[in-house]
Amino acid sequence: MLLVYPLGLLSITMNDRVTSYKELKFFVRKDMIAEGRDSFFKEFCLSPVFRFIFLLRINEYLMNTNKSFFIRAFPLLWYKRLGVRLGFSVPFNVFGYGLGIVHYGLLIVSPDARVGRNCRIHAGVNIGGSAGLKKKGDHKKYAPSIGDNVYIGPGAKLFGAIKIGDNCVIGANAVVNKSFEANNVTIAGIPAKVISKKGSEGLILI
Repeated sequence: MLLVYPLGLLSITMNDRVTSYKELKFFVRKDMIAEGRDSFFKEFCLSPVFRFIFLLRINEYLMNTNKSFFIRAFPLLWYKRLGVRLGFSVPFNVFGYGLGIVHYGLLIVSPDARVGRNCRIHAGVNIGGSAGLKKKGDHKKYAPSIGDNVYIGPGAKLFGAIKIGDNCVIGANAVVNKSFEANNVTIAGIPAKVISKKGSEGLILI
């Protein structure tokens, strides 16, 4: 997918992971937009949530470009310590660009989950694998795969080998344990079901 990077107007082909310095800048800029941030240095100093997301991207870049452990050690330690303080357990290479975490509070994400671009996510969310022991190498088959432009409300729980379509809304406290592959729907309830054909337009910043 060819996108125009807004800082410097560079045309680059974007991956779902940060694999170059140009992509790192693009991801950070998209995350700033998703968070509603307008000044990098101000937000980095004053917002621990934005600082966490920035460190997420830095660590992804360092890991995906095979930097040495000595280069990676300090950003990784900073990221882990900040995550504990904020209540975030967010592994690397799960979220596409445009990640918006609304505020700090418990947030747990499986390292085997995959979440698309422009996800806006609230506190109390758990995106996890299905229960039970898995054979080595099979565990990636049992975690959620979530599309682009998805809004996940406070307290939502998504788990198991499920798929969520693009432009969807996951309602507050919803328990989602089966797939909803249709686009542009609102899902809510325990267990979750489609309650509206309205999608995420107007709920996320792109």
